[in-house]
Amino acid sequence: MGFHGGGWFAFIRYDEEQDQPHVTRELLRRVWEYARPYKLQIVVLIITVSVISGLSLIPPLLYKSLIDTAIPEENFALLNLLALGMIIVPILNGLIGVAQRNLSARVGEGIIYDLRRSLYGHMQRMSLRFFTETRTGELMSRLNNDVIGAQRAVTGTMLNIVSNTVSVLFTLGIMLVLDWRLTLISLVILPIFIVAARSIARRLRLIQRQSLIYSSEMNATMNETLNVSGALLVKLFGRERYEMSRFSKHATDVRDIGVRSATIGRWFMLILGGATAVGTALVFWLGGQFVLRDIGGFTLGTLVAFGAYLTQLYGPLTSLTNAPVEFATSMVSFERVFEVLDIPIEIVEKPDAKPLPAVQGRIEFSDVTFSYTGDSKAGLDEVARFTWGGNEAHLKRGKARDSEEVDDSAETVTPQRRNALDNISFTIEPGQLVALVGPSGAGKTSVTYLIPRLYDPQAGSILIDGIDIRDIPLESLAENIGMVTQETYLFYDTIRANLLYARPDASDADLVAAARAANIHEFVMSLPDRYDTVVGERGYRLSGGERQRMAIARVLLKNPRILVLDEATSSLDSLSEALIQEALARVMQGRSSLVIAHRLSTVLSADTILVLDQGRIVERGTHADLLAQNGLYATIYRTQFEPEPTDSAELEPERIHSATTPIL
Repeated sequence: MGFHGGGWFAFIRYDEEQDQPHVTRELLRRVWEYARPYKLQIVVLIITVSVISGLSLIPPLLYKSLIDTAIPEENFALLNLLALGMIIVPILNGLIGVAQRNLSARVGEGIIYDLRRSLYGHMQRMSLRFFTETRTGELMSRLNNDVIGAQRAVTGTMLNIVSNTVSVLFTLGIMLVLDWRLTLISLVILPIFIVAARSIARRLRLIQRQSLIYSSEMNATMNETLNVSGALLVKLFGRERYEMSRFSKHATDVRDIGVRSATIGRWFMLILGGATAVGTALVFWLGGQFVLRDIGGFTLGTLVAFGAYLTQLYGPLTSLTNAPVEFATSMVSFERVFEVLDIPIEIVEKPDAKPLPAVQGRIEFSDVTFSYTGDSKAGLDEVARFTWGGNEAHLKRGKARDSEEVDDSAETVTPQRRNALDNISFTIEPGQLVALVGPSGAGKTSVTYLIPRLYDPQAGSILIDGIDIRDIPLESLAENIGMVTQETYLFYDTIRANLLYARPDASDADLVAAARAANIHEFVMSLPDRYDTVVGERGYRLSGGERQRMAIARVLLKNPRILVLDEATSSLDSLSEALIQEALARVMQGRSSLVIAHRLSTVLSADTILVLDQGRIVERGTHADLLAQNGLYATIYRTQFEPEPTDSAELEPERIHSATTPIL
């Protein structure tokens, strides 16, 4: 698999013919941007590494003096000094090592912090499209595994390269001073190091990248099946064995590639260890000849020192011969982090955007056309690549989804290519209630998603009080729009914390007032811990109706001028519906409200009903007007509310109007 051309895969290119990764200047520049705030610590870190490398060269010289001078000359004073030096040098080296480790941790953890903030902030700014196309486990892997890998690249790989370079230079300098002939013999095996390092380490880089992909897939599976919704689905359909099999496959991939990595690494060390043994044997054999034959005044102490220096030479030399590939391998994590950071922001806030003034609540859709594919196709391609880690089969799947339409109500892919909304226009005057009805997939949810800019339309404009919402800061837009969705999401926290999420500075009196208005206060007070009751994962300790009333209370606490209700009373029992309808009546009072209508009472009370079909507004008017038109609305009404013909008299209109069966 090769990455070529521009875009966000251009930072590290992989040459299929040469099987060699290349680190570009652009990638290094971006890495340096994250290391720049710690440049002073990095300089001090390099100095400490150099000092540690220098101090590690002193013990062999002490051994040489001990063997060649102190013992033969019976110099007790020198012997004492050498022994003291053998104690002081390691202790001093250890103390500096502690300082070096502290600095390294500060730099590394600082880079992790900065990268995570950048990634999390970037993801927070992504549109809803990004999250519907991306597995949560993949995001968690980027925020954890890849960020930590990037940190290791700076404080591990890069630091090791500096340390090994300094160590090799210092060691070679001393070895040349001791005996240039043995030094040259020591370097004879260098080609073996180079060949072994380049051939094996390249394979290790590919394994490292594949390992990250396998780990991401395993994390995604765990995230999907171990959250409360996933676990419930697995249990209801009795798919424990299937999910165990699926997880076992991912875990097997992670295990097997870990074994491959470890095995290849050991072969690598075996080859290098053998080469080191050959070099060491040559040095000791030739050095022994020099000592026995008294050639050039070569002493036994020099030979012992040389043996110690060989260990300090071959280790760093091994790392340095592999440095280019190892460095590129360590950049894999940075590459994967930048892949996410380079995914374009779809919902862009204008630099000169101004907050909304006092909102009246007039909403106007003007010739709005919207598609879930549309102009963002390139972005979806990028999300697909990111989501599946470059896996070609999944990449094709991602591209296939681009040619299909995402059903806006069921979040499923349908094999059609049409706009979710096609040239629709309507106006909601301040304080009005407008209801949306229509068959599944007609575009109702798409309308509600466009008002708070969860998506942007491909054509047309949406105005609030005459101001295009693209000219309004997203924060200001969110402050003035309250939305209650069909599936209420609650954090694993207390009822109080979940309600205060709408307005953290709200008082207890405000909290209770909102809960009373939403018909949830009495229920909360019946709980042992009242407002400090923990609702559980996604609020699953509460019933559907209780969660919906919590959502309504949260919106009430926010107190927005514009209210959007997306299937807010669907799939509830009659008692819960009645409580919620009563709460909604309070919520919508004095507010501009757009409601996806599921209950007849909501439809009857609407100022205007918009009937959507295949992304178009096909009818509009009041309940009575639409029945008189005898169109789609009347057909839906008769189908769902008028009883089958029987011998008995037909039900009175009053009984039909009081029904609570969903209209859609």
